[in-house]
Amino acid sequence: MSKENTALAERAKRARRIVKNPNLYKVCMGCDSIVASKVNICPNCHAYRFECNEDAVVNQARALSSREQNSVVAEDLL
Repeated sequence: MSKENTALAERAKRARRIVKNPNLYKVCMGCDSIVASKVNICPNCHAYRFECNEDAVVNQARALSSREQNSVVAEDLL
């Protein structure tokens, strides 16, 4: 399996977990990342506004699982 296919498979796995329990997550309004509901500041872009609607979380999880990651995350900055 190629690196790209492995990454997409991992994203799909995370999306399934989020779709099963959308109440545990929220969508950052700064960078569209999905973060844990307990987070107060996005670890990726440091925004503090979030969409908590479960339908929005599910829709975002499905959208993110179907494409490659194109945002910068904390690990990229190390």
